[in-house]
Amino acid sequence: MPKFLTIDDFDLRNKVVLLRVDFNSPLDTETKEILDDTRIRSHSKTIKELSEKGAKVVILAHQGRPGSADHSSLENHTKILSEILNKNVKYVDDIFGEKAKETIKALNTGDILVLQNVRDFSEETKSFSPEEHAESELVKNLAPMADIFINDAFAAAHRSHASMVGFTSVLPTAAGRVMEKELKTLKKVTGDTEKPCYYILGGAKAEDSANVTDYVLSKGTANNVLTGGVVGHLFLYAKGLDIGETNVKFLEKKGFTELVPKIKELFKKFGEKIIVPEDLAVEVEGKRKEIELSDLPTDYPIYDIGPKTIKNMLQ
Repeated sequence: MPKFLTIDDFDLRNKVVLLRVDFNSPLDTETKEILDDTRIRSHSKTIKELSEKGAKVVILAHQGRPGSADHSSLENHTKILSEILNKNVKYVDDIFGEKAKETIKALNTGDILVLQNVRDFSEETKSFSPEEHAESELVKNLAPMADIFINDAFAAAHRSHASMVGFTSVLPTAAGRVMEKELKTLKKVTGDTEKPCYYILGGAKAEDSANVTDYVLSKGTANNVLTGGVVGHLFLYAKGLDIGETNVKFLEKKGFTELVPKIKELFKKFGEKIIVPEDLAVEVEGKRKEIELSDLPTDYPIYDIGPKTIKNMLQ
């Protein structure tokens, strides 16, 4: 992995730091109340350190996408961040207009400012190169006001969006503490790892599951790959199990069924090195119900692995 700069490489006192974080959190879609502040708490450590080192911290973040049920301003996120830090964090409902610029100019040493949801900028999510994004209105307006760009948004770092890559061409750039930790972990797990080594792939985002499985088993990095969550029932489906129309439609909607041919090849290539769930948990009238694979297909949405799978994975 190439060497990268961190917060430790810069004198930040009285410097304006543009900090990209990932505050994207589960919301109550009606009230917009934040249901889980884990990501905000995670980034708060980087934010606190920058503030204590005398930086003027300007935060870029997103919440959902325009038109989605979980799209909102970052005002509630700012309130929660203020509570976590026990410090008054400013919020401005502007990204790079005059209101945002004037607020940035007025910041004092150690101040923290959260800008409006960066995805309200229409060109934020366009898949341009860093050089093309550097020509965007976002970067052209904010970069001249900043001394350094720090990216702490590891969970969104795979996206070539304006606020993720545009500033890297025009400002000194470093990794925040969350990004630094994750990159060091990646270096560790993709290199010479201690054996036995097991990879657990789960959650709702299954886009990279086939490629990760292929990579770590081909390289001998992992002894086994254990699957759960959506990844688990995607692999079960690819293995030929009928998981039920409800769950197949979900996989189709997400585009995950396109991975099935690749996953089938992985089963042929690696066989029992890929561990799939032995039982499952579905949602029935808002409650968890555990089922055996012999109970498939099911009309209920699959959300998790069952107790038998958990027990065997822990052994």
